[in-house]
Amino acid sequence: MKAQLRSLWRQATWDLNSLLATLEPDAEPAERNLWWVRLVEWLRHAPVREEAGAATETPLPVLRLKLLLQVLEREPAFRERVVELLARTLKDMDATLLLADFGFAPRMAFFSEVGERIQRRLLPGTPETRDLAELFQLVFSAPQDAHWLDAIDEATLARVSTLVVEALTPADAGDAPPGRGPRADAGSRWRTALLDALMFCISQVEATAFSAEVRTRMSRSAQALAPFRQLRRSFESLRELIDRPAPGEVHAASRGEGGTRARATELAQAVSYMRALIDACRRDVATVHEHLEEHGISVDIVFAVQQLQARLDRIERLLECLLSTPRALGDTNACAGEGARAVQRLMVEFAETAQRRRSVRALLARNYSLLARKVVERSAETGEHYITRTRAEYLEMVGRAAGGGAITAITVFVKFLLGGLGLSPFFGGLAAGLNYAVSFVAIQLAHFTLATKQPAMTAPAMAHRLGDVGTDEAVERFVDELAHLTRTQVAGILGNVMVVLPCVWLVQWLAQVTFGAPLVGEAKARYAVDSLSLLGWTPLFAAATGVLLFASSLVAGWAENWFVLHRMGSALRWNPAIRMRLGTSRAQRWSTYLQTHISGFAGNVSLGLMLGLVPAIAVFFGIHFDVRHVTLASGQLGAALGALGWQLVLEPAFWLAVAGIAVTGVLNVTVSFLLAFRLALRSRNLRLRERTRLYAAIRSRLARRPASFLWPPRAPRAQPA
Repeated sequence: MKAQLRSLWRQATWDLNSLLATLEPDAEPAERNLWWVRLVEWLRHAPVREEAGAATETPLPVLRLKLLLQVLEREPAFRERVVELLARTLKDMDATLLLADFGFAPRMAFFSEVGERIQRRLLPGTPETRDLAELFQLVFSAPQDAHWLDAIDEATLARVSTLVVEALTPADAGDAPPGRGPRADAGSRWRTALLDALMFCISQVEATAFSAEVRTRMSRSAQALAPFRQLRRSFESLRELIDRPAPGEVHAASRGEGGTRARATELAQAVSYMRALIDACRRDVATVHEHLEEHGISVDIVFAVQQLQARLDRIERLLECLLSTPRALGDTNACAGEGARAVQRLMVEFAETAQRRRSVRALLARNYSLLARKVVERSAETGEHYITRTRAEYLEMVGRAAGGGAITAITVFVKFLLGGLGLSPFFGGLAAGLNYAVSFVAIQLAHFTLATKQPAMTAPAMAHRLGDVGTDEAVERFVDELAHLTRTQVAGILGNVMVVLPCVWLVQWLAQVTFGAPLVGEAKARYAVDSLSLLGWTPLFAAATGVLLFASSLVAGWAENWFVLHRMGSALRWNPAIRMRLGTSRAQRWSTYLQTHISGFAGNVSLGLMLGLVPAIAVFFGIHFDVRHVTLASGQLGAALGALGWQLVLEPAFWLAVAGIAVTGVLNVTVSFLLAFRLALRSRNLRLRERTRLYAAIRSRLARRPASFLWPPRAPRAQPA
């Protein structure tokens, strides 16, 4: 085993010598940058196998880094070339760009950042750059880089710091006077870069905080922006204090250690005040979220606020590095270890940021979380109206669903009529979508209900009750709500199906009696029966339709959020032109009505258009897709019965279609409910810690009282006084 490790280590040394032999400090900038990429690749992809790491917890790249330092200390020629290359790299590239801007969007626009991340993910990078941030992202491109950078021990870190100091020191600095030696000069260049980066970060913080979209959404007291105004002044004072000659440079003998301590105390007070201002800025920025929670979410504003908060965090990290520089404390030999450790923490943060900036999914998840939460909250408020808890409410839901079924019967005949016009796929899908949209809006205006729209609305209301399931009583309450929800879905589907099927059949029969032929002919009726069969594509199409039902609930919540965010209710109520045209009372009524029903209109119209257009768009891409909606499918089966007669019930195809409709209803409800429920859980960061208890309680209720999921129990009788 040891012999194998020694062999592998000798191989690693040979590879390193070969890599160092290719180093040319005088090469083109792109070649020099490419060498850094190859070096980190050598560190990361060591030929030392897992057996080598079995005896130690040190990551292999750190072991390889130690080997590199050993070789450089043993070979002065190689060390000189590496130092020269590092010096040229740091001279040609501005470290301020990396310190101040790395990880931040160049434009405070969410969709611009999405585009840049997609571009960064798809397009290859190039080492031909003078941007140190681009080079850093090219060099530290692996997910594990942050881990091994963080694992570098202090002794190794000090040896790396020595190389950096040598690179930052001019070649003729050996004869410099006291206080102006190599370490002082290197610290001066590093300190200047840190101070410039701090100035740039503070300028960006001011620009974002003073922008109208952020400032006007702060609380009334925060809109004065007092801490933001003082932040720059405090930084200027701190910079003057640091640039002041150090005690070791002027009258060193007379001032000595007492002057150094006084300088350190004064500096600590200035930094403490600046950090207090940063905390005050954070508190003021936090009030923007409170405004958004109340008045609607804007993704661009959320993104800008997150960038602002990240800039404030970056200022604190840069302050840590600045305080660790020797000159800052007035002692050219102090705090070298603390400075290296502070820079290491910053490098680890940069490596983590480099990975995050490649992820479009992380950006979407982080910035849409508040929007998802607000959409879910509004859906939960709407969903409460769809949950029945008493027999009276249950019967009322059946009646409302029956009304929805009656209107859907008309929709079914219009659908067959449009199908016979021979329209092109797109215009046929558009016409079908408008037919569905008009039908769904009519159901809403008549205060009826469509069963399949309920689950996506009720799921957020259910998730809202999962905040506390730590007690047996809370678990039972949740199971009660689940039973209420399940039987509400049953009531809605039964009401829709029990009316739409006989209504369509009755119209077919009347047409047969009156005109001698049904409205829907035998050919279309036979096709409808065959297409609804359980043995065909019906289950897959029904699940896909459940996804569209869920998507319509998202559109509904987004529309209401947009309506509130842009204060459309207030505009309708108070806009002079609208008030002049509608009158004061009518403008107020319209404002109140739309504020209450805008989500319903948006959800119904979007669902109708998706049900009509998605199949047409799928055909364009060569995908066969058809809508399977339980209420519409029941109407189609009723039309088939009216055209083919009751002898149809003797055919197996009829019962396969019945089974297909039953599966359609289950999948429509289940898929839309589960998607909405999952979104609600993620938007609130909820975790089902008591999953086992919940499942056990549900199984127990099913075993003891299965009828409670289908029919509401009788209300307890009031006790006589």
